[in-house]
Amino acid sequence: MIARRVNQLEVLSCEPKERRHAAPLLFVHGAFAGAWVWDEHFLPWFAAQGFSAHALSLRGHGGSAGHERIDWYSIHDYVEDVAEVIADLAAAPVLIGHSMGGFVVQKYLERHSVPAAVLMCSVPPQGLVAAQFSLLFEKPGLMMEINRLLGGGDVALDVLRDALFAQEVSDETLRRYYRMMQPESQRAIWDMSVFSLPNLNAMAKPPLLVLGAEKDVLMPAFLVQSTARTYGVPDRIFRGMGHGVMLEKEWQHVAETIRDWLDKVVWGFGS
Repeated sequence: MIARRVNQLEVLSCEPKERRHAAPLLFVHGAFAGAWVWDEHFLPWFAAQGFSAHALSLRGHGGSAGHERIDWYSIHDYVEDVAEVIADLAAAPVLIGHSMGGFVVQKYLERHSVPAAVLMCSVPPQGLVAAQFSLLFEKPGLMMEINRLLGGGDVALDVLRDALFAQEVSDETLRRYYRMMQPESQRAIWDMSVFSLPNLNAMAKPPLLVLGAEKDVLMPAFLVQSTARTYGVPDRIFRGMGHGVMLEKEWQHVAETIRDWLDKVVWGFGS
């Protein structure tokens, strides 16, 4: 893995020994996180498959600058960050966004084209409100703890387990992830709720893969299915997984699904 900076933004990259595709992959993380969520498994795995794989930390996240102004950042700011990193790449990438990152990808497509896009447990184009009500109804205690984290407060380690995982994860691994979690922009949360929903009529329509998780309490499977219906594509729901699909024990199933879809739909390999 190579860590570099594009102006004030952290970019983590893994290059293959032999590149199979001209288009690189650019991964966009979700709320409370950074590029590190992709470096755990996905970046090295996709590089080993022959992809040039990159992940950015949005401003105020991970190793990027601007943590002191996190609450002022809008979804539009995050879209600009994606555009800035893409301008530094050799070619237009396949965009892969998780949760809030999937929403940022949808907003990016209002003004730009890419070879393909993948939405993983993504905030739907209709926004966060339905997910917020679902969480409030199903797990009101978890909703309160996430709001505490949003405001920069400390939460119990089990909150992270309940929010992200349905499969086994060790306490040591969980503590390591917890140390890298952080507050999120409240302005961005409002943007995803009501103020900056995607303009479907303006969006480019690249090949699109919509993925979700059966046990996801933050972005339930029924909302992932709604996203897929909105865009007129099939959905794929991974059984027995939680919101953090790229970190779950069976993460490789997700990675293989993305690889196989890219090979078949985008590059025309396979049957």
